[in-house]
Amino acid sequence: MDQLFTLPEEYEALRESVRALADKKIQPFAHDVDANARFPQEAFDALQSAGLAAPHVPAEFGGEGADALAVVIVIEEVARVCASSSLIPAVNKLGSVPLMLAGNAEQKKRWLSELAKGKGFSYCLSESEAGSDAASMKTRAVRKGDGWVINGSKKWISHAGISEFYTVLASTDPEKGSKGITAFILEKGDAGVSFGAHEKKMGFKGSPTREVYLDNVEIGDDRRISEIGAGFSLAMQTLDHTRITIAAQALGIAQGAFEVATKYAKERRQFGKAIFDFQAIQFMLADMAMEIEAARQLTYAAAAKSERGERDLTFFSAASKCFTTDVAMKVTTDAVQVLGGYGYVNDYPVERMMRDAKLTQIYEGTNQIQRLVMARNLGIN
Repeated sequence: MDQLFTLPEEYEALRESVRALADKKIQPFAHDVDANARFPQEAFDALQSAGLAAPHVPAEFGGEGADALAVVIVIEEVARVCASSSLIPAVNKLGSVPLMLAGNAEQKKRWLSELAKGKGFSYCLSESEAGSDAASMKTRAVRKGDGWVINGSKKWISHAGISEFYTVLASTDPEKGSKGITAFILEKGDAGVSFGAHEKKMGFKGSPTREVYLDNVEIGDDRRISEIGAGFSLAMQTLDHTRITIAAQALGIAQGAFEVATKYAKERRQFGKAIFDFQAIQFMLADMAMEIEAARQLTYAAAAKSERGERDLTFFSAASKCFTTDVAMKVTTDAVQVLGGYGYVNDYPVERMMRDAKLTQIYEGTNQIQRLVMARNLGIN
């Protein structure tokens, strides 16, 4: 029983090494990345050099072969200092999980080997008129000889224009709805692939978000990674595994904000003593610590279920994403309150963390959608 809730030493060692890297090579640039809405190149270089830009890639393809919990810890520790930078390993996992789940050996070797070398992998599911209702997508893939021609556009694509590879969901039989969707891999250099303007966002400003335009993109059938018509099911399976990375981001954001607020409360003096000594502040910090730890336990449990492919993964992935991102929003809001006026200006990072936390409640399925997913999976174990 003593070891029931204790992480094995190798995970704690990983945390220590990633935290040291994040503090030294990522945190110093976090403010500038946000202020100038630029890609965190320094973070990418540091993570890539350490084998952490896509740590989930199996060792046989040149990656670290990190399991789901290890990936969560990497993302958590990076997000603690810079949420935008934490999207580097998170987006790479999201984009490539469909390939890992459904691709053949040749396809995996072809693209995962390149991903391990630093060529990013994005995920293209959402469209302007197909957000929560992703199955209503309009992007079409039509047979042409032995290959396909794809036309359409994808909205809200993280790292669009940065990534070399894109998992694209397209309708191959509109009359079949969700059962008429197929998954393909496109490359940035394919003729007909282009990108829209950068979205001007509230948070995660260092992560480029753009529309992906597909204009008569001709590809061979070797680019198809799902069975014809099985793409939507694959997309949902993917999200079961990757929603947990959003929980990890939120966990890191919340932890970072809590640490800043606690340090500030112990240093800031009012009425002759540190504001930490006032019960109102103590209660806020205690609630923050309690909620973060609860979120961590749920997120780590979901990661373990992802690694084992357990039947109740869908419930746990949705629950971890929903609960932890709600916690992050509350914790960062309270951190701003603890810092008062200083929390509202960018001299301190908590206002950035608060803006970043908001997105975690929205993308990869809003938290309202997560509650629907959980309800539909009650009793599955």
